Amino acid sequence: MSTPNKAPKPSWSWRSQAFRGWIYQIVTVLAILAAVLYLAHNTKVNMEARGIQSGWDFMLGSAGFDIGESLFAYDSGDPYWKAFLIGLSNTLRVAILGIILTTILGTLIGVGRFSHNALVRGLCLCYVEFFRNIPVLLQLLMWYLMFTEVLPASDAPLTLGPIFLSKGGVNFPIPVWATGQHFAVIAMALGLVVAWLYRRWAMQSFERTGVPKSLFWVPVGIVVGLGVVGWIVGGAPMEFNMPMQGEFAIENGGALTPEFLSVLLGLTVYTAAFVAEVVRGGISSVALGQSEAAAALGLSRRQTMRLVTLPQALRVIIPPVTNQFLNLTKNSSLAVAIGYPDLVSIANTSLNQTGRAVECIAVIMLVYLTTSLTTSFGMNWYNNRSAIKER
Repeated sequence: MSTPNKAPKPSWSWRSQAFRGWIYQIVTVLAILAAVLYLAHNTKVNMEARGIQSGWDFMLGSAGFDIGESLFAYDSGDPYWKAFLIGLSNTLRVAILGIILTTILGTLIGVGRFSHNALVRGLCLCYVEFFRNIPVLLQLLMWYLMFTEVLPASDAPLTLGPIFLSKGGVNFPIPVWATGQHFAVIAMALGLVVAWLYRRWAMQSFERTGVPKSLFWVPVGIVVGLGVVGWIVGGAPMEFNMPMQGEFAIENGGALTPEFLSVLLGLTVYTAAFVAEVVRGGISSVALGQSEAAAALGLSRRQTMRLVTLPQALRVIIPPVTNQFLNLTKNSSLAVAIGYPDLVSIANTSLNQTGRAVECIAVIMLVYLTTSLTTSFGMNWYNNRSAIKER
């Protein structure tokens, strides 16, 4: 009777390649930790020798400066941690909206490079070659000068119905927040879950029957429809806070400042040029036979692009597009050049007032590292979901 094969016992001899590998890794990690501790100790000693204060206690002290733009209430007497929080929210607002707009614009321009219309192809090519070859900082300054020099003054704004456009930015009506709006937001959040479940069912149904179902308009209708139902259940409030012409500026309503618009448009237009080239390269990587097979099945060019070409091109598009999203987020730090109160601007002001250079720079590094890793994690997850599964 033969005995079953047993797994070989791990060898603790130096001749074992696995053992040596573990030793090398442990030594490397210890060396890195020792270097970090050495640098931290030297920094602390040098700062104490020069009389430079250190520590995080300043975060609880009064900031003492105003912030021109914030998503929530802030007063100059509020602590530094709240000022940093406002800078973070301003940075995330630009980054998230910029990524969304860049994806839409870059995809449209990249697909437009394959248009049968020579004018459309030419315009898309000119866009890419023009905007990707001008430094992003110059583009931010260009948009800022356009808003502050070309547009009329706030006492004589351009009007598009209830919308005012001037050097002070864009002013527009906003709904007065009430129970109906709360219910609408809750219902739309529920609608997102229902729309996701519907998309899963629709894709499984397509795999079983081969009959395509709407994967865009129906989910959008579910989210919007449930939002409207929630708004009606909450009393259907119709009151709006309308902007009006003041003595020196536009008052009331919602507002988008020239600084915010300049940063958002500059980063979007610049990064979209690179995303368009990534999309073009991804589409070009799909074999021509795929399009010919789709045409033989009777699919239109739009259906071929949406159902055949782009899904296969995603495995080539997603990794470099992730890099562009990361670049957009990090390039938002250039907003300090035009006075937009992002995280870098708030940290610079705090540094000048408190002298806590190490702490302020550490906050900036930690925030950008966290946002970049979060973006990478999300895109890597989506890349795994979009990868072609081999049978």
